[in-house]
Amino acid sequence: MNNKAMYKLVYGLHLLTSLEGGRDNGCIINTAVQVTTSPNRMTLAVNKQNLTHDMILKTGAFNVSTLSEDAPFSLFQNFGMQSGKAADKFAGFDDAYRSENGLLYLTKYANSFISGKVLTATDIGTHTLFLADVADAEVLSNAESMSYAYYQKNVKPSAPRTAAKGWRCRVCGYVYEGDELPPDFICPVCKHGASDFERIE
Repeated sequence: MNNKAMYKLVYGLHLLTSLEGGRDNGCIINTAVQVTTSPNRMTLAVNKQNLTHDMILKTGAFNVSTLSEDAPFSLFQNFGMQSGKAADKFAGFDDAYRSENGLLYLTKYANSFISGKVLTATDIGTHTLFLADVADAEVLSNAESMSYAYYQKNVKPSAPRTAAKGWRCRVCGYVYEGDELPPDFICPVCKHGASDFERIE
């Protein structure tokens, strides 16, 4: 095990993968944090609307691939802006390999991966906070980890200018047309809540 993989964790973007009943799935998360070194443990906050969330609840196992700055927007479209409930996100996707726990991790566009085994799952509202033992870890490259700020500035396309009035999702650019955005509104594209929308005039 290469514990230097833990140094790659930032407030950034990660591909979280799981496996249940022979089916692989993955979603983009931005909350993966090492909390102790001895024992080596981490936490993940995962949105309950993601299929990956449900799979981890059942199996207690996951991999986290820390994305590097060369990750293209198409990776975010595939794993962050479509539901695994309706599509096989790994269909035709060749840049992944199975770790010792049998789960996939990225072999391209990631600088490290970490395998975890869940100890506890705490309901925190829209998300579940998983506390896990680190079972394996490996550094894959020396590429810089992709921060959320880097993604916003350099990877995510600028939202097209539109004559529509309403609210725009700052994550994916979806436009909700209407004077008032319901406080419990969930973006149908990327599944982020009303707090991630901005008014457009």
